[in-house]
Amino acid sequence: MSDYLNTFLFQFYPYIAFAVFAIGCWARYDNAAYTWRTGSSQLLSGKWMRLGSNWFHIGILAILGGHFVGLLTPHWVYEPFITSGQKQLIAIVVGGFFGVICFVGLSILLARRLFNPRIRATSSGRDILVLVLLYTQLILGMSSIFVSVGHLDGAQMVKLGEWAQHIVTFRPGAADYIADAHWIFKAHVALGITLVLIFPFTRLVHIWSIPVGYLTRPYQVVRKRQAPVNYRGQ
Repeated sequence: MSDYLNTFLFQFYPYIAFAVFAIGCWARYDNAAYTWRTGSSQLLSGKWMRLGSNWFHIGILAILGGHFVGLLTPHWVYEPFITSGQKQLIAIVVGGFFGVICFVGLSILLARRLFNPRIRATSSGRDILVLVLLYTQLILGMSSIFVSVGHLDGAQMVKLGEWAQHIVTFRPGAADYIADAHWIFKAHVALGITLVLIFPFTRLVHIWSIPVGYLTRPYQVVRKRQAPVNYRGQ
């Protein structure tokens, strides 16, 4: 990969993607709030839907949380407790476990979308494209485990973490940390940034509809319905 392409993809492209993400989400919610939904196909065919959806969401939430903590936690924070190699091993084991769960769930959802006639007829090309991109991203992430096993010193994970921390803190030179990374890591990062870029234009926006207010709802008293009282006997 040329230096110019490496600099664009891993220094400037993230900021372009995040700008489109923020402005796009705001504009869609402001102008087309009705489209801010999952568009679930469960009513068309509930078979395997619950299993696939639950496994996918459990897996993807755990993976995203692991990436968030693993990449954005500075090395000096965890260094007194575990080494970089130990952290990488934890990431391989935990990430691999939830990656398999996510893979099974996403495979079910993609198969329904592609091979169920009723669901396929109501699916847009954008719906299928998003699932295919997520599937590709998951395969790249799972494949990176085999690359990571080849060098368990944690050095590559530290470099990826430095790249992410440089990006979120707007520091220059972020692309230098990923310049010599394995192509699988580069493809995984580039596709992840692309998913952020297209996020506002897909049904992925339903993530923002999580009912957070449910956790802080006021206390409710629920009473059982009582049988009507017969006053005639009095």
